[in-house]
Amino acid sequence: MRCQVGLAEWRLAPSGVAAFRLAAEVGADGLQLDFGGPGRGVLVDGPGRVEQLRAASAATGVGVLALAGNLLNDIGLTAEPAVVRPVLTRLVDAAGALGAPLLIVPSFRRSAITDQAGFERTVAALRWTAARAQDRGILLASENVLPADRARRLVDQVGSPAFRLLLDTFNPVAHGLSPAVLAAELGPCLADQVHLKDGPPDVGPSPLLGAGQGGLRDTLAALGDGPARVRALVLENDYRDNDGVRLRADLAWARQAALRWSRVPAGSRRPHADTRTGRQA
Repeated sequence: MRCQVGLAEWRLAPSGVAAFRLAAEVGADGLQLDFGGPGRGVLVDGPGRVEQLRAASAATGVGVLALAGNLLNDIGLTAEPAVVRPVLTRLVDAAGALGAPLLIVPSFRRSAITDQAGFERTVAALRWTAARAQDRGILLASENVLPADRARRLVDQVGSPAFRLLLDTFNPVAHGLSPAVLAAELGPCLADQVHLKDGPPDVGPSPLLGAGQGGLRDTLAALGDGPARVRALVLENDYRDNDGVRLRADLAWARQAALRWSRVPAGSRRPHADTRTGRQA
């Protein structure tokens, strides 16, 4: 197994078919797609959209790594079931139609988990969605900034083998948490895709991977030392300024880091990326 390196569509200037072309041009293996919505682009489940995206994936050789329901940050995962369940159903159906193995449900802004009532409503929404995702052979992942003990409680209360946590290597830092500690303590609960960032700002030129304040090397080391299986490292710096130099530099860094999770034939020496130097040892 080779750990893939991917891009997040919502952090690129082009979207849809053009995003697949850009990913192929810069050498990315896969793409996490955004479901879309008001202010977020064309809806994935609009007429003919899934077929266009699947065709673009096949033509470019760039896989669909995941579907993200970022519009939930505007609607609220903690909203009343009558409001949020139809959206969650569409997300599961779209992920299944795309052949995406992972569905990402974020808990930021209107979906932020700020109190016990919000925690309980989030559990209920995720438990309901996980059952439907499992029926489609899809893993459901929550991206949040809960401390390790509450994140583990979330997993326990959702109680589904089809549920995971998505690790972001910088979002927790902005909330006073250590991604490396989360990686070490939550390893078995983590999804096999990881969002790579290494510092602020959230919008605009971010530090190159490995050169920021997020402790990215420490986080990847903690992941590598634990039981988590990492199938894809996904760049989530902001590349909407079309800075191809920065994008390619981050891809190269991530490609070296991904060697840690890449299998080699029996009897061969496993390549190891030294994330302190970025060189292969």
